[in-house]
Formats: sequence, C-alpha cells, structure tokens
Amino acid sequence: MANIKKWYKITQLENIPLMGSRKVKIGEIEIAIFKTRDGSIFAINNICPHKKGKLSEGLVHETQVTCPLHSWEIDLKTGEALGNDKGCTGIFETKIKNETIYICL
Repeated sequence: MANIKKWYKITQLENIPLMGSRKVKIGEIEIAIFKTRDGSIFAINNICPHKKGKLSEGLVHETQVTCPLHSWEIDLKTGEALGNDKGCTGIFETKIKNETIYICL
C-alpha cells in the first residue's frame, strides 16, 4: 500500500522572522520551521540527534542551525550533522502558496 502524503497549512510567512524559527506539532511530530537570511524556508524534526536539544531554540546561520545544548551544527537542507559530528534528523518538504507555509508529511 502506498504512503499518501498530505500538505499541512502551518502559518503565514510573515510570522517567522528572518534568521528565526517556530515550532509546530502535527500529530506526535514536533517540527522546527526556519527562515534563513535570504527568506528560504526549511522544516526539520525539532530534536537534535546528539542530546535531543530543541533545534527551534538554536541559532540560524546560512542554511544551518546550531543546537542550543552542545553547539552541534545541523544542515537545514539535509538534516545531517556537520563537521566531525555524526547524526541526522528528519527533514520535511515545504512550499509557500499565497504567503502561507505548508509542510508535507
């Protein structure tokens, strides 16, 4: 049986500041939504693969977020830990329609 994906309306684009984030919960999944300096939107699992820190509370720079617990850097495009760190968190497809952010699960 094929998995059927669904798009979820999250928030208006203006509700997330540049270099900022928001967290949302869809069912049991907590997701961190990030807006980079150039206005790109990324959505990843809100849990760092290292010590389970809340990535939505981290610092956004370029297309990475730094975990607030132990400064692991996570690539927002891939969910992969950068540098010498090893680990990965889930990523989610996003789209913007009429200034509204949607996430596909």
